[in-house]
Amino acid sequence: MAPNMTLPSAGFSSFGKAAPFWLSLGMVPLVVSGALFGGWTVILVPVYGYVLFSVLDSLLGLNATDADPDTPEDDLFWYRAITLAWAPIQFVTLFWVIWYTARAEHLGTLETIILFFGVGTMTGAIGIVYAHELMHQRSRQERWLADILLAMALYGHFRSEHLLVHHTAVGTPSDAVTARYNESFPHFFRRVLRQCPRSAWTAETARLKKRGRDPLDPRNPFYRYAALQAAMLLLAVLLSGWTGLLLLLWQALVAIWLLELTNYVEHYGLTRKYLGNGRFEHVKPHHSWNTSFKATNWLLINLQRHSDHHARPDRPYPLLQAHGPDQAPQLPHGYPLMGLMAMIPPLWRRKMNPRVRKWHAMYYPEITDWQPYRTGRHEEPA
Repeated sequence: MAPNMTLPSAGFSSFGKAAPFWLSLGMVPLVVSGALFGGWTVILVPVYGYVLFSVLDSLLGLNATDADPDTPEDDLFWYRAITLAWAPIQFVTLFWVIWYTARAEHLGTLETIILFFGVGTMTGAIGIVYAHELMHQRSRQERWLADILLAMALYGHFRSEHLLVHHTAVGTPSDAVTARYNESFPHFFRRVLRQCPRSAWTAETARLKKRGRDPLDPRNPFYRYAALQAAMLLLAVLLSGWTGLLLLLWQALVAIWLLELTNYVEHYGLTRKYLGNGRFEHVKPHHSWNTSFKATNWLLINLQRHSDHHARPDRPYPLLQAHGPDQAPQLPHGYPLMGLMAMIPPLWRRKMNPRVRKWHAMYYPEITDWQPYRTGRHEEPA
């Protein structure tokens, strides 16, 4: 538990407001059911995460209501409680299902593959999203929980890459996870898997050098990332041998795919204006795609209010503001549907490229050559 966190006097009356953000817990019994019963039940998590919330988005529509950004911390207890509780819940669920599946004779190969696609959906769409929230907090305990969640997806470097690279370089050629205009998701995915670990390591070693320390200093967090990931791999092997290892690796790949699919959607084609001498304009709300579909924001704890997150990275998720179309570019659908479109490059380009061109004309009519941003060269546009 984070320091200085106390139960608010409003008690369970305040829980009612936060309750929709606890819908992620619905994935846990669905994972357990898939493992216990097999058959059609192995598809329940993907149906819950992708289909149900897309349908709810269409039924419930947008939520443009903003919480008071000066809300006292005690009033956020129940919002933060789910992010604090999720790491142990996910840990027990993940390693129980790895242990059980390796011994379950009623599960065939295809059922197991689909089941662990659902497990990866849980550790990616929920676990990594919660890790993202936790890594932005000041509390040392919350940042440790973020590291543990990322270790279950074997993607520990994401913390360094996100905090030290993405938030400072978003919308510039230096940021690998800003998808270039016309870049397909398969190309983007291969590129970030290659570039992000290296850029995260470079950022951490540069920070150590700035403090007069050796890049191989034990305080380099990459040692912590490696140790936690090794512990997860070892535990999977101890519980279920090589089968356990393969299951852990498969769900981790799904989780990473979901994370990078989200990164792709969040900044596709959006760039910051180059000011010369290696400098870019400050990050503004219009440098992130935004959407306020109510149901998916419940599931993803307001991740779709991404413009405000980049404007105020330390702002807790329940206080993120819903920037409207006059402040930030809007996605036509929630993340589940946008992710599906991104997996079909011609459909994605047909849907999104006109929006990017409209964004260019609205915010930067004076810039006619965006080629340096598409290729990654740091030259000033004509």
